[in-house]
Amino acid sequence: MIAPARTAALTALRDVNAGRADLPAALAAVRPALQDERDRALATDLVTGTLRWQRQLDYLIEHFAKRPLTRLDFEVLQILRLGAYQLLHLDRVPAAAAVNDAVAMTRRARKTSAAGLVNAVLRGLSRNSHRLPLPLRPPEGDPLPYLEVSLSHPGWLADRWLGRYGFDAAEAWEKFNNAPAPLTIRVNRLKIDAATLTQALAGHGVAVEPARYAPDGLIVTSGNPLRTPLAGTGQFFLQDEASQLVALLGAPEPGMRVLDTCASPGGKTTAMAAMSGDRAEIVATDVRSARVQLLRETVAASGARNIRVVQADLEAGLPFASEFDVVFVDAPCSGLGTVRRDPDIRWRRAEADLVPLAAAQLNMIRHAADAVRPGGRLIYSTCSSEPEENERVVENFLAANDHFAQIDLRADPPAHFEALEPVLADGGVLRTSPHKHGLEAFYGAVLRRVK
Repeated sequence: MIAPARTAALTALRDVNAGRADLPAALAAVRPALQDERDRALATDLVTGTLRWQRQLDYLIEHFAKRPLTRLDFEVLQILRLGAYQLLHLDRVPAAAAVNDAVAMTRRARKTSAAGLVNAVLRGLSRNSHRLPLPLRPPEGDPLPYLEVSLSHPGWLADRWLGRYGFDAAEAWEKFNNAPAPLTIRVNRLKIDAATLTQALAGHGVAVEPARYAPDGLIVTSGNPLRTPLAGTGQFFLQDEASQLVALLGAPEPGMRVLDTCASPGGKTTAMAAMSGDRAEIVATDVRSARVQLLRETVAASGARNIRVVQADLEAGLPFASEFDVVFVDAPCSGLGTVRRDPDIRWRRAEADLVPLAAAQLNMIRHAADAVRPGGRLIYSTCSSEPEENERVVENFLAANDHFAQIDLRADPPAHFEALEPVLADGGVLRTSPHKHGLEAFYGAVLRRVK
């Protein structure tokens, strides 16, 4: 009998690689059929890990199959990828079980003629797991094949990081992306403080430690807070530490008017409400109805009373006058800074995506600027690693808007500067990076309306 976790993993992997769903949606679709929490965890690990190492696995599958991937049936290729990941990266799965299940899944998929190939490729991998024919690390090998194949990243992205940061940093970045991400939560100070929440979680078998930079961040070291009665109470929210730091750029004071565009799911919105003690007037917008509903749910759970949710399309223009002290544009982007948490992004994005994304982002920041009052701040951020979506968008905006000027946060420090200072780059912009900070790659710039 095929393990149910492997069946679910195959379904999810097939949907992601066929372009029918992203990783979170694919996993959400298969989890209800898995009653055992251990099966759910294994299925998640199988799909996430296979996508993370997919380039390396494909290289090895081609080698042992002695044929290009284009000559393999699509579903057979997904079965081979899952089996290869288990053999090479999961110690807890017996090799015989991984091979036998892969052959059984091939037959169940009515690909009986490929069963012998699947068996031969996976057994060849198993026999040679300690001497795999992968590109070597410099100085024995060339850096780009090593970064692309052995560390499983798109060649175009590896080449960019290699050129910008050098080999050591690029390697560290890719190794960071290939490690499982810890669960990170943000304490909601409107309801509880960090010490009290830490103690309450400990009572349910969950251990946490303070985040390295974010003042309200907690890193889960054991247990799962989402399986405790505290989940859903609004005392904490799942939020990446780099995202928490970006929210600090808003730094609203009591009485300020804040506009958070592209606000769903609401992490930055509710963080800014907590920073002001719920005494800033915050308007949060998003464009799609489903995302607006998710935003409303997050706001309701937070307990904040001074957040108004409005459905609006930033790309088309906003229905507001120049009346806000702070306008936040956390722009939709490639997501290439979050490859560790979302490994499918590395295969879903192409270099050609960056130009149209940057054009949309420039359009958004232009519309958002219209809502900033004189003397107010415009904050632009992304979770992208690439300059086209970050500093070049800001540069292009400023070139056409002489009534805005960029703020060097070192020269004009905001509240919470002590948390932000370690992650500031040249020009006083926020730039978190895996090889320097051990965080996902986020970018944030603050502009002031000067006239």
